Amino acid sequence: MANPAMLSIGIVNVTFGENVKLIQPVNLYGCNIGSNSFIGPFVEIQKDVTIGACCKIQSHSFICELVTIGDDCFIGHGVMFINDLFSTGAPAEGKKELWKPTTIGNNVSIGSNTTLLPVNVCNNVVIGAGSVVTKNISKPGIYAGNPAKFIRAI
Repeated sequence: MANPAMLSIGIVNVTFGENVKLIQPVNLYGCNIGSNSFIGPFVEIQKDVTIGACCKIQSHSFICELVTIGDDCFIGHGVMFINDLFSTGAPAEGKKELWKPTTIGNNVSIGSNTTLLPVNVCNNVVIGAGSVVTKNISKPGIYAGNPAKFIRAI
C-alpha cells in the first residue's frame, strides 16, 4: 500500500490589517486581508486576492486568484468564486493567461452557496443565496436566481 503525499494547510505570505480574526483551519496564501475583517473556518483564499476592511467571510467559502473584494462586504457560507471559464473546453491548467478577474464593490452581501463567474459587481448590492452570477452587476439592488437577475432596488 502506498502512502499519499501529505500537504498541509495554513497561512503563508499573507498581509493582514489591524484586528483581523481567523477561525482555523483556514488556507490563506499570498493574499491581503483588510483591517477589522473576519475569516471563518474552512475558507481558502488564494494568492493575488485582496479583501477590503470590515469584511466577513463565512465558512467553507473559496476565493480564487484574481478576486478583489471591497470594504464592508459579507460573503456567506459556501460561496465559490470562479476564474477559469474553461474557454478551451478544459481546465486552463498552466495557462493563467486564460483566467479572468472578479471585482466586488463596497457594501456587497453575497448569500450562502452563491457561485460567481468572473464578473464585476458594483457597490451596494445584495445577492440572494444559491444564486449564480454570470454577468456584471452595474446597478445597485437585490439580485437572485440562476442566472442572477435584478429583483428590486434597495
